[in-house]
Amino acid sequence: MKISARNVLKGKIRKTKQGTVNTEVTIEVSKGVNIVSIITKESAKKLGLKKGKAVYAVIKASNVIVATD
Repeated sequence: MKISARNVLKGKIRKTKQGTVNTEVTIEVSKGVNIVSIITKESAKKLGLKKGKAVYAVIKASNVIVATD
C-alpha cells in the first residue's frame, strides 16, 4: 500500500460502537494512547473491523489547531 498521508499510526482496534449510520472505532496506537474515528457503518463492515484487529490510523489534515488555557 502506498499513501500520500504522512501521519500513519499502526495500532489495534480496542472497541467499535455501531450506530444507525456510523461506527465509532477506537484504535490503541500505543499503550494507553487511543485514537477515535467515526466512519460509515458500511466502511466498517467492508473493512471487517473487530476488536483486536491490526489497523492503521491514517491522519490527513491541511490544518492543525493548537490551543492553550
